[in-house]
Amino acid sequence: MLTLQMKDAPLIRDPLSRAGCGHASRGVSGGTPPILDQKTNSWKKLVNVSVTGATGMISNHLLFKLASGEVFGQDQPIALKLLGSESSVHALEGVVMELQDSLYPLLREVSIGIDPYVIFEDADWALLIGAKPRGPGMERAGIVDINGQIFAEQGKALNAVASRNVKVIVVGNPCNTNALICLKNAPNLPAKNFHALTRLDENRAKFQLALQAGVFYDKVSNMTIWGNHSTTQVPDFLNAKISGRPVKEVIKDTKWLEEDFTITVQKRGGVLIEKWGRSSAASTAVSIVDAMRSLVTPSSEGDWFSTAVYTTGNPYGIAEDLVFSMPCRSKGDGDYELVQHVAMDDFLWDRIKKSEAELIAEKRCVAHLIGEGNALSDLPGDTMLPGEM
Repeated sequence: MLTLQMKDAPLIRDPLSRAGCGHASRGVSGGTPPILDQKTNSWKKLVNVSVTGATGMISNHLLFKLASGEVFGQDQPIALKLLGSESSVHALEGVVMELQDSLYPLLREVSIGIDPYVIFEDADWALLIGAKPRGPGMERAGIVDINGQIFAEQGKALNAVASRNVKVIVVGNPCNTNALICLKNAPNLPAKNFHALTRLDENRAKFQLALQAGVFYDKVSNMTIWGNHSTTQVPDFLNAKISGRPVKEVIKDTKWLEEDFTITVQKRGGVLIEKWGRSSAASTAVSIVDAMRSLVTPSSEGDWFSTAVYTTGNPYGIAEDLVFSMPCRSKGDGDYELVQHVAMDDFLWDRIKKSEAELIAEKRCVAHLIGEGNALSDLPGDTMLPGEM
């Protein structure tokens, strides 16, 4: 792979793939002021972040947040490794140009390419955003299979070349099942390190509760999204708190909580598409940053966050061998633990089981991609995925 680096400037790598597709690249010229030289002496070891779908709308917001230090802090240099397709190579070059022109001192290296085996090499974090949207007339089972094949290949690539402790966040829909496919195709990596993004759903739920209670959203804590990132997801108002008090003590309208609140959160992505003509991008990027920060920053005392993770060994009675959104806490080391002793009632448990059934059915649809025999398409209805066209 051809590389060129100028002193104290980001290294821009040539996007050569294993198939031999690539082009020349240019470094960034110019020196660094002495004060920055002194500052970099205290910086940490470079962290490698691989991003798929790097020319998409979500990445258009996300990459600049990563490069600015919003996730890892102002003493953490970062390398971005951006995956695109053969048709997007020129767009990838444009992304690099914008990153160069933004003068982020923490951004020390950018690599672009079309081969996951190159872009995932030594990755400490892999943000899997790229996925095919569902087109008109396409059955949901069909898009589950098409995207599943993408994530099976990416799982194999991560297994082969990524850091042995890489943290993987799957954003491309259907993200829960794609994360399951990915981890099943990466048997040499810890299954616990694979996440599917449900933080946007948590953020949406917090806003709705804050709006109803007449408080600012930072007063809402202990918000859990259970289950699938689909319209069967379960925003948990039973365990959530507002200003430290149980939500049901602050918002006494049970009908609103069970109907309006729950349905609004479940369908928020679809309504946004109807209003704006496209799926969420900026808010999704923000939620990816939030999800990463929750893993690299110690959780506040008594609070937790939502992320969809591997269910094997969970304390809630949820079926094992799924990727299911649950409440988690972190010590800030990139790892997490499931929250113990959460409250359950019949309303919450019944809806959790519906989301579980949907994920089990999705798993049967991709059995051929996870080494479990022939696929069986028997999805229970067509629960439109939030953000799906």
